[in-house]
Amino acid sequence: MRKIVYCLLFIVYCFAACTETVSDAKQETVQPQIYPDYLGVTIPVNIAPLCFNMADEKTLCIDAVISDSHGHSLHSQGEESVDFDIDDWHDLLSQNCGDSLSVTVSAKFDDGWHTYRSFSIYVSPDSIDYGLCYRLIEPGYEVWSKMGIYERDLSSFDERALIENTQFEGCANCHSFNRCNSADMSLHIRGPHGATLLRHNGGALTAYNTKTDQTLGFCVYPYWHPSGRYIAYSTNATSQLFHSAHRNRVEVFDTASDLQVYDVEKNELLLSSLLKQDSIYETYPVFSADGCSLYFCAARALPEGNYQLDSLHYNLCRIDFNPETGRFGSRIDTIVNAEAMHKSLSFPRPSYDGRFLCYTLSDYGQFSIWHHEADLYLLNLSTGESCPMDGANSDDTESFHNWSTNSRWLVLSSRRDDGLFTRPYFCHVDANGTVSKAFMLPQRNPRRFYRERFFSFNVPDFVIAPTHFDSHHASRIINDDYRKDFGVRK
Repeated sequence: MRKIVYCLLFIVYCFAACTETVSDAKQETVQPQIYPDYLGVTIPVNIAPLCFNMADEKTLCIDAVISDSHGHSLHSQGEESVDFDIDDWHDLLSQNCGDSLSVTVSAKFDDGWHTYRSFSIYVSPDSIDYGLCYRLIEPGYEVWSKMGIYERDLSSFDERALIENTQFEGCANCHSFNRCNSADMSLHIRGPHGATLLRHNGGALTAYNTKTDQTLGFCVYPYWHPSGRYIAYSTNATSQLFHSAHRNRVEVFDTASDLQVYDVEKNELLLSSLLKQDSIYETYPVFSADGCSLYFCAARALPEGNYQLDSLHYNLCRIDFNPETGRFGSRIDTIVNAEAMHKSLSFPRPSYDGRFLCYTLSDYGQFSIWHHEADLYLLNLSTGESCPMDGANSDDTESFHNWSTNSRWLVLSSRRDDGLFTRPYFCHVDANGTVSKAFMLPQRNPRRFYRERFFSFNVPDFVIAPTHFDSHHASRIINDDYRKDFGVRK
């Protein structure tokens, strides 16, 4: 007992020794430059603490006070970053739901303390989902080392691996949930143990062979129907090219691609000749919020041997889908003609309330994560008007994205931090389509965390609760030779 007391006293002493009083500070007229940039952001009431560093690495100490209009405040100080007590942080946010907080930052340099002009953070009453699921992978293009699918609690800093490729030989990708509910889950495994793992209504995982003699290849880019009965997939013959001198160093492109819908209950692929045209590349299928339409990207196919990829422009298209019969409509409509703008559209994602559809717009092609000019756009499904999401966009790549279940938060992949690593950001979208300034996924010591973790956050998606994914069971069925074949509707 005495040893425990001594240890606690030592910890308190060490903490006190590194805590300073901000005194004789020079009052700056500008707001602080912090990393990440949290100035003026809108955040959900249940988000993890927004810890941050000073952008200037010559800082000797950083001090922050967050206060509200009711006299409550929260204080943190550290040599590298501020790290707010998580319980006190959540108490302060819950007390100021729908209101703004004021943040005052002081930083100590060789010449003493500097106190900067305060900035505000708005606490939205719109909560965010429980967590985020993503793949962590090194940002290469030929080989990969350790990688896996991970789950992060957004109200804290807790992260756990769902599955890692140390458990099997290959790559895990294309994870997808039904409206953020992991009871319906699709996970694709590439490599010598290739398979698609499916879980339906919270049941057991089953490993499938999704390639059939009537389809182009394996099923990828999954998107669940809101009923949970169907999954839209594409099949893609994908290649790579490399620029000798170009800002976009790598080009990933399709030489053929088709669409199909899988009926989970009947184990049947539903095919349509309109979605399997040799003269058209179809990819990235997603169901509408009501489940009665299938949106996708489509481009005119390049002549064989033609690699003028800057002439490859994808439009946003739509076809009717009847969830009662599993039948497709008889025509395809062009919803956004990106080709007419000499642009290309990728990654369409409808909001779950049916109001909007977010998509990525780049100069050409369909794999926009390597395109530094790529930006996000918001399509109003009632008016048909699109506009750039200025609050979310940056001077670098914005690419993959997904909606929260309440359709008020968007998680987006961005390379704005250093132009190389993809990291997750969040922005708020209100009922009128107004987009807030995007903020980076919080970490305890952000600069140290992102510098020491050489991974890109790939394909982020929300989850409404812990996934309860049994990685040991998953690795056993991946390493097993058994695969259940996909059928095709006659």
